[in-house]
Formats: sequence, structure tokens, C-alpha cells
Amino acid sequence: MIARLLLLAAAAAFALPAAAQATLEKIRKTGVITLGYIEGAAPFSYADTNGEPQGYSVELCRTVAEAIAAQLGRPQLKTSWVKLTVQNRIEAVQKRRVDLECSTTTWTLARQSQVDFSLMTFVDGASVLTKADEPARRLADFGGKRIAVMRGTTTERVLRQALGQNMTAAEVVTINAREEGLALLREGKVDGFASDRTALIGAVVMRRAEGDLFRLLDEDFSIEQYALMLPRGDADFRLAVNRPLARLYRTREIERIYARWLGPLGPPSMLLSATYFIQGLSE
Repeated sequence: MIARLLLLAAAAAFALPAAAQATLEKIRKTGVITLGYIEGAAPFSYADTNGEPQGYSVELCRTVAEAIAAQLGRPQLKTSWVKLTVQNRIEAVQKRRVDLECSTTTWTLARQSQVDFSLMTFVDGASVLTKADEPARRLADFGGKRIAVMRGTTTERVLRQALGQNMTAAEVVTINAREEGLALLREGKVDGFASDRTALIGAVVMRRAEGDLFRLLDEDFSIEQYALMLPRGDADFRLAVNRPLARLYRTREIERIYARWLGPLGPPSMLLSATYFIQGLSE
């Protein structure tokens, strides 16, 4: 009886990885790869006037999809795009509603207990957007003021920590989307809107209205390492995702993609350039 139980336990242990590592086989059989994106995260992911996903992270995922199609021998592989939110993106990957998430998700150890991540795709920092006439220049200047931030993000957590460390009594107003934060700031209902620096710049550029005058704080209060989210426990699929990313970095083709979506913001920072260089893994 004991021997039989041990055999069953061993069989279950070997069956779990096989079941978990089924993403590539599922894609091969269905002829479809399902990619998730957040609509309001320009210049990383957004929908154009035709409703088509666009942006830096979206292009990276399209490159990955093309490489997977070649690997599987499926040149006619279809791409299905699914709109996600900041609040449901992790669950969508966990429950395999999408094979890969293509936006601005920060890679953290806590999140890695729920999902897996590709090589890093971008390095950013969190800051606060204010109106141009706002006297605050640093986070410590927001005592008695209100700061909007998207709920459930690493920015919310780090913002609360930074305010506590600075002993700054600011009110944190949680919101669901960047558009909501920008609207509250325009209307004067909050004094600042906290998010990733590049995403804040993108939000202003994409939705600039006449008379808008904004600026960012002089300091960042966190470092955000973006990566593509994928299901946990699928080493073969993770390798299939990382191969084309490493090739982009190794051949410096990433510079062309960066220039297309982020070029107006200036060249890559030294930290981002180093991130690309270090991750240009050889075959």
C-alpha cells in the first residue's frame, strides 16, 4: 500500500510540470497566440484610432509572436489581443486567459510567486505629475495635499512607503486608470498624480488639451523594472519568449523600436542601455 502511494505521488509530481508547460503546444494546436495589453498605457500599450494595439511593449510582443510562429512551424499563426486592466492583468495570466501580457508590469518577487516574467523590457522610475504652477518640487513638499495613484500597482505601495519614510502627511487617492488621474489633476481635485515617469509623459502627450501645463517632480521615488508577464511553471514558453528579446538586445535592433515609440523623450538612459547590453544573451 505504501509503495503504491509513493508511486502515485511520484506520478503526480511529474505530471504537474507537464501540464503546466503546455502553452507552446496549445498555441501550436490552436494556431492562435493570445496577448493581453492595457489600453491606456501609452507609449507602451494603447489602442489607435482603428482600435489596434500599439506601443513599445506591444511591438516587443509582436516580435515574440513572430519568433514563436517560426519555432512552431506555423507561419500563419494568428494573434488575438485581449484588453486588460491594471487590476485584472495578473489574474488573466494566472488563469491563462492570455499567454503573454504586454504592457508596463513591474517585475517583483511578490508577483513572481503568482506569475513568471520575461527578460526585463524597460527600466523606469515613479514620479508625480503636477500642474505647472504647483509649488511642490519634491515628494516631501506634499504635506496636506492630495496625490492620485492607481490602486493595486507597485507605485501605490512605494508611494505610501516613501510618504511614511518622509513623514509627509499627504492624502493618497486611489483610482482605476491613468485617464482618471489626469482628469482629477486637471480639475484641481488632486494636487499630484503618481505613476511611472515615462507613462506620465505619454499620458500628457497623448491626451494634451488646450491650456494644459504640467510638469514632473525633480526626483523619482522608485525604480520600476518592466517585463512581460507569462504563466508560472512553463520553462519552455519562457525560453521561447526570451530568445527573440535577447536577440533584439544583442543585435541592437531594440534601439530602432525604442526610437519609434520613445525617441521624442530622448535617448535611452545609461541604466536602460546597460539593461539592454547585459541581457543580450548569446544562443
